[in-house]
Order: sequence, then structure tokens, then C-alpha cells
Amino acid sequence: MKSETITIQYLDNTIPRLTYVGGKSDWIDLSAAETVFLKKGEFRLIHLGVAMKLPAGYEAHLAPRSSTFKNFKILQTNSVGVVDSSYCGSGDWWKMPVYATEDVVIEKGSRIAQFRIMEIQPTLTFVEGSLEEENRGGFGSTGVK
Repeated sequence: MKSETITIQYLDNTIPRLTYVGGKSDWIDLSAAETVFLKKGEFRLIHLGVAMKLPAGYEAHLAPRSSTFKNFKILQTNSVGVVDSSYCGSGDWWKMPVYATEDVVIEKGSRIAQFRIMEIQPTLTFVEGSLEEENRGGFGSTGVK
């Protein structure tokens, strides 16, 4: 498997250092870099305490952890975040845009997000034409069960 090097800057020495979770996933967890108090219906950018220089040709995909809503009752407002490789300055801190569905306190160090890096999409050329393939049946066409 190919290995890449990422230069990372942490907000301070109390931020959990990034690491893989013992063979369970190739996504890497991110934690709140501050204690956050949110009221139901409030929007906030939660500081994740890291800035990174991704390898050329890669972007990061940022998503909530599977337990984030269960534990904190927050939703990431843009569903999945994309961090491109040009977002790499000393002040280009990663943040998670969230919406609170209930009043909640998220303690500093709480694992709320995860990311992985992916190769960027190649340049695409679009050619206008008609599609001759058989219709699949529309949204939800593979059934319920």
C-alpha cells in the first residue's frame, strides 16, 4: 500500500494527535479543539485543532463519526466537507460546521468527526449526446429490503 506524508500543525499541545484507530478503519478521527456550548437550533463552526498540507493530487473528505449524532445531537450542515490541497496555510484551520438539534455541551477532546484523503478527480470532458442504455427505474428502484 502506498504511503503519503502530511505536514500537520496542531492548535496547541493539548489537541489529541492524529492516529488510526487500531485497525478498525482507514478514516482518522478528529476532536473538538474547544469546549462548545450549543443551544437547540444553533449553528457553529467547531474548531478541530488542526491545519494540514495534503499531498499534491489529494483532497480530504470530512464527515461526522457514526456516533456523533447519537452522542451529541449535532448534524454536520454540509453532510460531507471537502478540503482541497490549496487550503494549507498556517491559519487554514479545519472546522466542522454543525447544527444542534438539542442543547448540548461538547467537551474539548471529544471525537466528533473523521476524515480520509482521496485522489482528486481527473479533468473531465463532457460530450453532449443521447443515452441509449436501459432505464434503471428511477430513485429507489432497487427496492426497500
